Amino acid sequence: MKTYIVLLRGINVSGKNKIPMADLRKILNDLGFQNVQTYIQSGNIILNSQETKVEVCNKIHHAITSEFGFEIPVIARTPKEWEEMLENYPFTQENEKIVAFTILEKTTSETVMEIKGINEDQYQIHRDVVYLYCPSGFGKTKLTNAAIEKKLNTTATTRNLKTTRKLLQLAKEI
Repeated sequence: MKTYIVLLRGINVSGKNKIPMADLRKILNDLGFQNVQTYIQSGNIILNSQETKVEVCNKIHHAITSEFGFEIPVIARTPKEWEEMLENYPFTQENEKIVAFTILEKTTSETVMEIKGINEDQYQIHRDVVYLYCPSGFGKTKLTNAAIEKKLNTTATTRNLKTTRKLLQLAKEI
């Protein structure tokens, strides 16, 4: 049995793509996943499965489309991959409110994105993660999911440091 950290992109944001977590957990349990947990309302899931990451993502994607009627990108990582992502963060983690990780659906060979107006915000791309350090705050940064997706031509979803650490903790507990 494998453990996965699964991320849904763009749910429960500004009243759009609403998915109640209790309903989501029921759907995932009905699909045969085990030890299903959700963390906060923004599409963070921990679960166990015998299936591959791709199979898990496809099953969840199709179930959400069927049940709720909208398309949601789904990205999964193993706890080991998640831990490596945390360990490889290249900037200071002193202020967790300005530290984030943009997880990419696929690995990229790009090392630079040309995004105008990022000011003192910084990023570094490593395989399937864009590490973000945004002293201006995430409400003001130009390093958004949409901008990153456009520049790297892949689906992306971002989690802050607090959520990233909590998801790893939960994954290690099941």
